[in-house]
Amino acid sequence: MEREVQQLVDMGATPAQARAALKQHKDVMEAAERIFDGSFDHIVDGDGDVEMAPPQEATKQKPRMLTPNDDDDDEAEAEEGDGEDDEDEYIDYDSDYEDIGASNAAAVDPYAGIFFSKDRKEEVIEVEEEPEMVKLPRCTEKMPLMTQGQWMKGCPEGSEQSFLFSLYRELGEGSVPCPHGCGATYNRQKSNFWTIFPNFPAYIKHLESFVSKICSQCCKQFCFACGESSTSNHTKVAASLDVDISLFHCANLQGVILGVGLAMLEKSFVDVADLAAPKSDKTSRKRRKPDAPASHLIPTELHEDDDDDEDNYYPNLVKGKKPKLGTGYAGDVREDMSGQLEALQAQKDKDQKLATLLLNIRTFLPSVNREGGGHASDYLVHPTALAHLRRRFNFVSSQLLRNDSLTDMSDRSVLYFELFEWLETISSHEALASMMAMPIMVVTSVKTTAGKKPSPRGTPRVRERTIIYEGSSGPRELLEAIVIQAQAALKGLEGMKTSEPETFEMSEEQKRMTIDDKGKGKDDGAITSEENQKLLKFCQRIMNTAKAIDRSLVETKGKAFVDRLHAGLPKIPATSATHEDEVPIPAGQTEEEAQVAYVKWANRVRFEYCDLTIPSTEPATENGEDQPPNYKFYYNNEARMLANSDIPKRSLAIAKELAVLTTNLPVAWNSSIFLRVDETRVDVIKALITGPEGTPYYNGCYLFDVFLGPNYNQSPPSVKYMTTNGGKFRFNPNLYADGKVCLSLLGTWSGPGWIAGKSTLLQVLISIQSMILCDEPYLNEPGWANSGGTPKSIAYSANVKRMVVRTAMLGNLRNPPEPFGDVIRTHFRLKARSMIAQLDKWLAEDDGQPTVGDGAFNNRPAATGSSSNGFADDITELKTLFTRLEAGEDITHGAGDSS
Repeated sequence: MEREVQQLVDMGATPAQARAALKQHKDVMEAAERIFDGSFDHIVDGDGDVEMAPPQEATKQKPRMLTPNDDDDDEAEAEEGDGEDDEDEYIDYDSDYEDIGASNAAAVDPYAGIFFSKDRKEEVIEVEEEPEMVKLPRCTEKMPLMTQGQWMKGCPEGSEQSFLFSLYRELGEGSVPCPHGCGATYNRQKSNFWTIFPNFPAYIKHLESFVSKICSQCCKQFCFACGESSTSNHTKVAASLDVDISLFHCANLQGVILGVGLAMLEKSFVDVADLAAPKSDKTSRKRRKPDAPASHLIPTELHEDDDDDEDNYYPNLVKGKKPKLGTGYAGDVREDMSGQLEALQAQKDKDQKLATLLLNIRTFLPSVNREGGGHASDYLVHPTALAHLRRRFNFVSSQLLRNDSLTDMSDRSVLYFELFEWLETISSHEALASMMAMPIMVVTSVKTTAGKKPSPRGTPRVRERTIIYEGSSGPRELLEAIVIQAQAALKGLEGMKTSEPETFEMSEEQKRMTIDDKGKGKDDGAITSEENQKLLKFCQRIMNTAKAIDRSLVETKGKAFVDRLHAGLPKIPATSATHEDEVPIPAGQTEEEAQVAYVKWANRVRFEYCDLTIPSTEPATENGEDQPPNYKFYYNNEARMLANSDIPKRSLAIAKELAVLTTNLPVAWNSSIFLRVDETRVDVIKALITGPEGTPYYNGCYLFDVFLGPNYNQSPPSVKYMTTNGGKFRFNPNLYADGKVCLSLLGTWSGPGWIAGKSTLLQVLISIQSMILCDEPYLNEPGWANSGGTPKSIAYSANVKRMVVRTAMLGNLRNPPEPFGDVIRTHFRLKARSMIAQLDKWLAEDDGQPTVGDGAFNNRPAATGSSSNGFADDITELKTLFTRLEAGEDITHGAGDSS
């Protein structure tokens, strides 16, 4: 019994708790589960007697230990509690659970345990131990052994901790009897399966050297991992590694190889990405967000002075601040381009290293579609396989799938193609497929906890940490964001759509030529560059991967599973018309509710395709071809001149732009950017920017026409400001009444200019949002740059506010510009309550001067708040429109928006 007591003590129980639990539960695994669900918390050290807790006493859920845990039997837990501490417990993981009565048990959703809410949070106590070093034959140096804490690290699901613990103990100690009955036994040691080699192939060769055991007495063969008989077959498996088939004999081998291999992958990913935090830095600890998960590293040697050095254990993957995307119009800063080629080559080498490691480990991933047929371990999947994938592979995949640049992903295609292979393989196996829908649990808080007792002298030091995990987007949801980018890029690569050719009857020879051409690359006569083809191939691979995953999920989990999965995926509407029949989004009762509703709505509608064409009334050309259409667009003539053109370099640049814009336009309660792209001419774009908080432009709507000309991206886009009150108002020294936009990126102002092949439209838009629509626009004029806070600057901003209310708010509500009618109305409706307070403050601060359209102002003094310039009337009318908007009335004065 003392051996079992020591096992429970090693897990974190006290000796008294261990003895008490073993008296009631003879099995050590069951005793461990009961100890760590709190059943023996009342046992005090030194008291071996069992003291039963009061029958009605509620037991508050404790942090889960990194040991065998319970089966998460929700019904049993619900019966044990009295309801007082429910808010502190994490029993129901799925926000989609419906109220189901006892008589309605048959209607329980079979996928409720998979599609749980991303709001889920788990608190886990994890153990970090100093790794033991061993010297192996044929090795010149000592190597570390994987500790139990490293093996079991991560957010648990169900009873998988029990399986992890059992496998670690089974393969690390005890003896294996010969299964042929000769009486011989062989001792296992931790160094057999748990040695961490410098690379994965070396670990595989090590396993091959002893897994297929020949009994010294009966000379028969058996598997050293499971203790069952095996055949003398040294066939090699078709794989990237030269692997003996003996390593596919049983689920035990699969579990340990996947676990150790993925731990190596995780450490390698962090190492090549330079993500480990320096040990000396103990001042920069910040709470990590779910979108910046931390790694499960194999810990290095523990030091006496690093108890609080949390970042050593869980390094932050987001280093420093995110660089600004916009370059403004002041200063002469030039970017240092030196070392770029070396950096690109270094990244390529790192990606190749990771891709090779992924490929080698994938050899052991369960797959019933394996080349040459499946093996025993492909069908008898070890219970820990899903745990390894969720805890370790998900960390790496989530970082790669969160990449917001399709161009960068395409340049790193060797790594991403292998990642897609993993996702397809996982989705095709019924035992693993549910992972595609499960939120990824990431570390958000790490806190070192004091141990129950000091480590005895001469024994490895042990440290406990309380880790808080929170849910974030699952693998299939993260992939969908890339699918959206790929769809946009493919649309850009299509070029300009031409009218459908007239149908005619083909001759027999033409039909034969058509048949012969099937399966060949279709070019339509266009000369497509190699880079275009590379991006096209990458986008098609993304689309095919998503389709293959969904197809496999239908086969393995059923259509209901896929339908529910798709219901939660991010979506980009194909056209603005998608919203015509939608129910208006409620603003809620509080400003907090309005903010949540606003951001959710803005994320959905920030990027859309629409119809900006006006059918041409001009007669057909001499060849009988229709004239190109006109566009509701300032650059209509330029767009028509490029109708039916095919410029491969330009198409590639536009494809990259669209991929980024679909998912990266900034949206927030304080300021957002909305884009509308013509569905047949992706170079015809309209942008709407809402004024940032803290500026005289706040909450106004500012329209820009954007054209990506024939030399794009070698030259900047053409941008025209359209919210000018018919050419009467100059809202900023850099926004002229005639629509000119002064910005160094556009070549219309001094300073850092456009960099061919690198600068983007997104940079231009964000520069306008943050550097032109600023808090003190008076300072944008070079001669006034040092006049911050002066009466002239204050008066200039007051004049801007009056123009904003009259044109960017009131004017846009009366006659919303196409195609942003619905966006503008929803923007003002959701922000109406907040804007009333803003307008009252602006009116109280108004200097009473008349509104001057050219930006000049009269220095005649006026009493603050005694406006006689029509400002108060404009605000009163605006408030009236807000009330009508909230009542659902139509407030437009003109034809309005046709979208």
